[in-house]
Amino acid sequence: MLSFIDKLKTNISDKNSNLCVGIDIDKKYFNDNVSLDEMMDYSMMVVDATSDLAAAYKPNLAFFEEWGSKGYYWLENLMKHIGNDHVVIADAKRGDIGNTGLHYANAFFNHFNCDAITVSPYMGEESIEPFISTPSKGAYVLCRTSNKSSTFIQEDIYSKVISLCEALNNQQNIGLVVGATNDDALMDVRNSTDLPFLIPGIGAQGGDLQSVLKINEKNMDTTLINVSRGIIFSGNKDHDSIRNSAKQYLNQLRGLNG
Repeated sequence: MLSFIDKLKTNISDKNSNLCVGIDIDKKYFNDNVSLDEMMDYSMMVVDATSDLAAAYKPNLAFFEEWGSKGYYWLENLMKHIGNDHVVIADAKRGDIGNTGLHYANAFFNHFNCDAITVSPYMGEESIEPFISTPSKGAYVLCRTSNKSSTFIQEDIYSKVISLCEALNNQQNIGLVVGATNDDALMDVRNSTDLPFLIPGIGAQGGDLQSVLKINEKNMDTTLINVSRGIIFSGNKDHDSIRNSAKQYLNQLRGLNG
């Protein structure tokens, strides 16, 4: 079975794309009486509109879990629709330890067939280990995130997160979540490690794509740039609007990455 790092590099190289499309299907962008079936259809349309442009997809679990068991049914069907030709990252931000972590890993890797999951390292190495035991599956560990208040905690501990992840990365299946909204923080992390990056914060959150690419120019073979709302809710929220927005971001990525 293909290792996680090989699948990541292959998707980026073969598709000539570092684009990760975040699937955050928030019902507030629709009519008040929007149905689950309509939301499901919309998420499938996002995939259809971007499948030849994106290297990866990142479904955010919050927007599925709020629908209860029907939301998990939706995620199951979305995963089948995406198939195996993209890297799929469950944006679940799990971080429990021991047996509980193993069950989370079993759910996302074996039931939903995700390739990777976002993980909180706050409880130490035991909160990461359950998600990295299989070389074909990976974990993106929260390091320097894109939200405004992140610095309060992360500025003092992010170097420890990097050291921990490098020490645990025996199977080359750990990456870091590093936001695009703080260029100095992004540069500090990149200067400290060559681990793969998942970079949110481009688009609606205001991160500068040119700065992100310049900082990561030597590591683009393993870097994913996530765009969610800037693609999936663009224009008239139809197939063509979504596709055109994804194309624009991808063309910027390719142009700036030269």
